[in-house]
Amino acid sequence: MTEPLLEVKGLRKLFPGTGGPLGKKGFVRAVDGVDLTIYPGETVSIVGESGCGKSTTGRCILRLIEPTEGEILFQGKDLTKLNQAELRGMRRDMQLVFQDPFASLNPRKTIRQILLDPLQIHGIGTAAERRKQVEEMIEIVGLTKQHLDRYPHEFSGGQRQRIGIARALILRPKLIIADEPVSALDVSIQAQVLNLLQDLQKEFQLTYLFISHDLSVVRHISDRVAVMYLGKVVEVAEKNKLYEAPQHPYTKALLSAVPVPNPDYRKQRIILEGDLPSPANPPTGCTFHPRCPSCMDICQTAAPRLQEKEAGHLVSCHLE
Repeated sequence: MTEPLLEVKGLRKLFPGTGGPLGKKGFVRAVDGVDLTIYPGETVSIVGESGCGKSTTGRCILRLIEPTEGEILFQGKDLTKLNQAELRGMRRDMQLVFQDPFASLNPRKTIRQILLDPLQIHGIGTAAERRKQVEEMIEIVGLTKQHLDRYPHEFSGGQRQRIGIARALILRPKLIIADEPVSALDVSIQAQVLNLLQDLQKEFQLTYLFISHDLSVVRHISDRVAVMYLGKVVEVAEKNKLYEAPQHPYTKALLSAVPVPNPDYRKQRIILEGDLPSPANPPTGCTFHPRCPSCMDICQTAAPRLQEKEAGHLVSCHLE
């Protein structure tokens, strides 16, 4: 097997709490010991409920948010140990596509200026070469040269996301972290953008970390899937294996809620009882145990480790 492009080991991000019992200020455990490995050319997706730490994980990997602890190895280099000058040199190979395509584009700049900025910041090519790259890139993502001198507010949501993808791709990165890139788009436009991402992956040999809460979208685009719950990864498996034979009770509950395009088929729903615990005060032992239908005594006191139950199938659960 080839060497991993990205290895995340024991990643944690704690945010200061605003208050707690008896006035004590604690910490919000947004990301709590995440381990993840991504190989060149594959698409790994992170799924889970809102607030489980998916986006924070992606931003910590890029050090847009400074992680509290852990290792982030990109091509063997630990990003957590790099200073800002060294990190800037690495940013050419790691880019982010944001969830909101409008908020992520500078409304005061034309699309031409937005796409030129990364090339100028990294000192790539001459002025003429940069202009040529921008014109080529806007056509690669499905727009035209005539769009370059317009402003972000003149485009639809799907067109703005194409511009966001073009900005991420203009530096020819090796890794793209896509944070809910289609959740703000209509269903028909979602399909177009997903197909564009897959075409670009083949053309430019890209590696994706795809963050989403939509399990149907994840199944379409992923090679492997990591399921997060309350800041922790609870299951990682190849896409088909995860969807057809999930092992963790939380994964089973998530998949039971996915709509099936057959009105005559009645899927058995798994309804989780109770509310999602607060990351500022997570349960002891397994953080899922207050809502788990298969909870055992050991689950309340001992936190399970993420371990391999089958070849390539990692599960964090005390159940055999």
